[in-house]
Amino acid sequence: MDKHNLVWMPGAKREGALHAAIKRALDWVGTLRWVQMIAAKRWTLLLTAIGFLLGRAIILESLSPFAIAYFAVIYFLRRDAYRLVAIALVAGSWLAASPAPLWIALQLAVFFLIVKGLEAYERAELNYAPLLVFISIMLVRLFNVVIHDVLGWYELMMVGVEAGLSFVLTLVFIQAVPVLTMTKRSNSLKTEEIICLMIMLASIMTGAVGWMLYGMSIEHIMSRYLLLVFALIGGAPMGASVGVIAGLILSLADMGAIVQMSLLAFAGLLAGLLRDGGKSAVAFGMLLGTSILSIYIGNQTDILASTWESAAAALLFLCTPRGVLRTIARYVPGTTEHTKSQHEYAKRVRDVTAHRVTQFSEVFRQLARSFGPLAPTLEDAEKKKDEEITHFMNAVAEKTCSSCHRKNLCWEGKFYQTYRLMTDMMHTIEEGRRPGVKEVPREWSSHCVRPKQVLNVMQQQYELHRHDQHYRKQLQDARQLVAEQLQGVSQVMEDLAKEIKREGQELYLQEEQIREALEGLGLSIQSVDIISLEEGNVEIEVAHTFGKGYDECRKIIAPLLSDILGEHIAVKTERYPEQSGHPATVQFGSAKEYEVDTGIAGAAKGGDLLSGDSFSTVELGNGKFAVAISDGMGNGERARLESSTALSILQQLLQSGMDEKLAIKSVNSVLLLRSSDEMYATVDVALIDMYTAKTTFLKIGSTPSFIKRGNEVIMVTANNLPVGILQEIDVDLIRVQLQPGDTLIMMTDGIYDAPGHAVNKEIWMKRVIQEIEDEQPQEIAERLLETVVRHHEGEIIDDMTVVVARIEKHQPEWATFRWPGLSRIERPRTVS
Repeated sequence: MDKHNLVWMPGAKREGALHAAIKRALDWVGTLRWVQMIAAKRWTLLLTAIGFLLGRAIILESLSPFAIAYFAVIYFLRRDAYRLVAIALVAGSWLAASPAPLWIALQLAVFFLIVKGLEAYERAELNYAPLLVFISIMLVRLFNVVIHDVLGWYELMMVGVEAGLSFVLTLVFIQAVPVLTMTKRSNSLKTEEIICLMIMLASIMTGAVGWMLYGMSIEHIMSRYLLLVFALIGGAPMGASVGVIAGLILSLADMGAIVQMSLLAFAGLLAGLLRDGGKSAVAFGMLLGTSILSIYIGNQTDILASTWESAAAALLFLCTPRGVLRTIARYVPGTTEHTKSQHEYAKRVRDVTAHRVTQFSEVFRQLARSFGPLAPTLEDAEKKKDEEITHFMNAVAEKTCSSCHRKNLCWEGKFYQTYRLMTDMMHTIEEGRRPGVKEVPREWSSHCVRPKQVLNVMQQQYELHRHDQHYRKQLQDARQLVAEQLQGVSQVMEDLAKEIKREGQELYLQEEQIREALEGLGLSIQSVDIISLEEGNVEIEVAHTFGKGYDECRKIIAPLLSDILGEHIAVKTERYPEQSGHPATVQFGSAKEYEVDTGIAGAAKGGDLLSGDSFSTVELGNGKFAVAISDGMGNGERARLESSTALSILQQLLQSGMDEKLAIKSVNSVLLLRSSDEMYATVDVALIDMYTAKTTFLKIGSTPSFIKRGNEVIMVTANNLPVGILQEIDVDLIRVQLQPGDTLIMMTDGIYDAPGHAVNKEIWMKRVIQEIEDEQPQEIAERLLETVVRHHEGEIIDDMTVVVARIEKHQPEWATFRWPGLSRIERPRTVS
């Protein structure tokens, strides 16, 4: 009733209507509280209802192994609900076809007492539950047999069968209860867990045996409904499995229902085969399967009853919300929903990881800012200069003027003159001139009575000031280096976060397109995982089950991917399983536009085994190929250690994605900190871009490199000191565009300095390289080393190492082919 209408009512009626409205509101509040209470206790109520049905469940006419097994699992897994479950089990047994509530209660009591005894010794664990159930049911059933005086082999066998079934059912319920209550941590169910869940659901349906609704059996409706749900989710295999398990357990509860096993199995198979048609097709398949077998195994009444039961189950199935089915399907491996949930979980993990990495990157960036020096303003610089002069004057005056009898006259009566004269003397000393006693300005000698002493103190204070400035500069340089390194680490982590986000793209459609294309060629493909579709950085993993004898990956899959992606794709890695029957994993990636073939030749000084030179040729993994060579100071093991350390650290920093200049500075600082001895190493690095052939040279104290292009020889050089000498080094990057067929030659000073000081080394080396007619990098390296050794008449006067790299255009091993009906894959434009 509207509140405006209450105003025009008489007083009594208005008061009665108001009381009625309040009463309805209170009733509604009470109902809401009940609903909230039921929602909060929904799992407890569900477990209690299951306990009631399992208490009613009886198999083989007299065995009830379900009750104590279920109570034991609930006691350990849901301690808050075991009392209600125990009451429900006893109540269900009271209403069973063969009531035995006293014996069920006695079994539960014996189990409870044994567990309490173990808890007193802190030994009560879930692992002991099956054994405790076995012991409890054996004791109670043997006591039952003894007091009824029916002790015989058959009775003892039935006691053993019931105890054994309870033992097995406890193991089954341990797996099934967490799945049923959705408390299992894993998002994916194992096959064993699914089977255990089916057994538990079939056992629950056994508790409904004997219940009828309008002439229809409740357990038959429940079993067929369960069959429909799993047939839609898992297809024919799961539908048939549910049919077999449900039919078997129901036949144990009702010996007249043995035909249900074959009927449900065939109906589940037929319903699962039609799962692609949706819920209606699955329901039709189940109706068709049950109707066909009912004709052969029953009379007209049974056929009609079976049809009505199937129709009721189908109606209940069609009314089931799709959200419920999707939720169940997310836990079943192999379903589309499960695959999507796994992708969503992986995406969440990637997003969280990327966020944490970004946070760490920001932390390192803030640390870099805190370590980095602030840019001083002109006013600050002048203020600092005045403070230094004032400190200098105070120190000199403290040591010389404090005990002078003319102190007050100089610093009070003639302050400005004294300050000016001492400032001029300080600038004289600062410029490097050290005036003697006779060279002291006349004005200063006439003004001060202790000119010699003041001059000596000034020189001492200036030396202290100079050392202080030197150490301040070193500290500032160290802070700057730490700031740059922290900034480099921050940049690497930021790039890593971007890479993680890039891998989080949703590429289901592209994966399905590739999978359909490969299966259309008759290839058995297990899975296709696209990690990246970025142009030039494609990464795809394919799991297959065919053998490796015909090399289908390189001959068919890679050319097909090249066609639908529009760029050359090649096989990167192949991992074959150790056991037969498992799929092999092949990783496909973007083929490089250029290839690098290398050759190395070297010799140690005097023919020793250990050379002080080190070299490295490695693909960095970011589309770049590194050719590096290092020469440690001197010869032997110490020089080898310095050069190899410089190269290994540099390689790891470059592979991590750090900037080239910062990587060189980091190597320099490491070598400086390794030892106080004067040890250094030259570093010569060429970073070749495998997609564009643009090459970046980092030459730190190294000899020139040479590029042979046909008959022309181009020299690449830079003037930088080796690493490990100075705290601050200048790194000059030289960028050169290489061409297909170019040969890059890098060498240590043992090769370059071979002709001696009397000969122009550059012209001599160019001539030697031009005279080499071989094109293979290894042959060029060996020929060059041989020429140098022959020049010295077979004597190896220094460590010699030469590294040769030849740049060639990449030629795919197999040409791409066009498959009719396939379209190009659309690459994602945004990063998720």
